This record gives sequence, structure tokens and C-alpha cells, in this order.
Amino acid sequence: MVTAAPARHAIEQAARYVQRRIPQPPVAGLILGSGLGDVAGQIKDAVAIPYRDIPSFVPPTVEGHRGELVVGRLGGKQVAVMCGRLHVYEGYTLQQVTFPVRVLKALGCHTLIVTNAAGGLNPSFRVGDLMLISDHVNLLSLAGHNPLFGPNDPALGERFPDMHNAYDRDLRHLAVEVAADLGITLRDGIYVMLGGPSFETPAEVAFLRAMAGDAVGMSTAAEVIVARHSGLRVLGISMISNVLTIDPEGPQVDHEEVLRAGVEAIGRLAPLIAGVVQRV
Repeated sequence: MVTAAPARHAIEQAARYVQRRIPQPPVAGLILGSGLGDVAGQIKDAVAIPYRDIPSFVPPTVEGHRGELVVGRLGGKQVAVMCGRLHVYEGYTLQQVTFPVRVLKALGCHTLIVTNAAGGLNPSFRVGDLMLISDHVNLLSLAGHNPLFGPNDPALGERFPDMHNAYDRDLRHLAVEVAADLGITLRDGIYVMLGGPSFETPAEVAFLRAMAGDAVGMSTAAEVIVARHSGLRVLGISMISNVLTIDPEGPQVDHEEVLRAGVEAIGRLAPLIAGVVQRV
């Protein structure tokens, strides 16, 4: 079955709806992961628009994802912040999950900052660590589920986008500089995307470690593919919400733990993002 790509008129309709409600176009877009929505509290002169009001947007169903597009100033720049993201395990298609990225581009964004809560695969990581994503392994895509499946509209992007510099080198260097100035420890690693919603078994953790994964989650990579297809520069940051183990008798993981870790990390993540946006 061929999956239809998002129609340009749907993207433009959603963008027009948002444009009528904001004073000026954003230059950067942010996607906030589980428990990280409070970063939006740093936005000045904020205009909040519920996803349910934006044409072709669908609401998130997961706790910790508010479902609002917040537009305002951060780091002296106009930004559009997705407070809550969508996931394929909620029953949405990859095209629905990544549709907001298309709209951010249509609104005028040239940069996308994606954040997520991720399980730590690297045994040196600790809960609350911030990891700069240097690259990703998208197991959904490798298994035949890519958000670019279906007819390609060349007005939205080229048929075969290159992913060598998916997480922009210059933006990563900038994030390292900002983190150093703020005294924030910033890890570096490879993010692995799975489908979820079940957490990983010990055997799966061992497998993901063996394939060089440093953190694992259920989002982000598909959004980054569409962002690169759209010509957006991307910066990715994972908040390590729990450290995974290969021990079958090890501690269990639950979503409440993820949300608690997010609350603790906000005090470092928010100024880091603001500093990057200010210097972009």
C-alpha cells in the first residue's frame, strides 16, 4: 500500500492558521520531548495554540505532552515550540507524526532543535545527563517504515535526501560552546529510534549497545529525516531519563520515572537551548 505524502495545501493551510495568530514568523522550531514541556515557560510574549485547533494537526495522547504550539521569543529570537510530540505507537502514521515539522518550515523556520527523553545505553551515562546527538540509527526506517515513503513532492524536498550531516556539525559545535560557557556537562552519542511503546528487554539493550547506540527512544529520527528533506538545519539533545541494564534482575523502567527526570533536567536544558538560539 502506497502512503500518500502530506499535501502542500494542507501544510500551507496549517501555516496560514498559525500565521494569523502570531506577530512575526519564527526563525527556529523546537520539539520538546516527554517531561520537557516546561522549557516553554521560558518563552516571552508567548502565544499558545492548541494542536486540536490547527488544521491537519492531531493531538498527542501521552502524559507529559501538552499538545500546544507556543510561539514567542527565546534567546532574543522568535521561535515556535511544539510542547509535546506525536508517536507512531499512538496509532498515528509517520506522515502525521512529522507533519508539524513541515509546518514549522512553512512558517519560516530555518533551524530545528529536537529534544527527547531517552534511555541510557552507554553505561557511563547517569539519569539527568544531557546528550548531544551526533547521529542516529532509525530501526523503523531500516525495517521499512520511513516518513518519506510514497510519492515525492519536489517542492517539499528532493527524492533522496542526504543524511551524512543530519545533526548539523556547526550547531553541535555551537551547543558545546554554550554548554561550556554555562558550566553544563554535555555528553555526546548516537541515538537509536524504536517503535515502542514497550520498553526494551535486557537482550534488546545488549543488542543496541553492540550496534554502538548510546541512548534509545521512541521518537526524533523520523522528524529529523523530514527536517533534512525540508532543508532545515537540525540540533538534537537527549535527556537521559533512565539508565538501562542487561541484567534481567535489574530495576524496572516506568513512564513516571521519565517525567521526573525531565523536571530535574529543565534547569539545564532551558538555558542551553536559549543560548544556542541566541547565537544561531
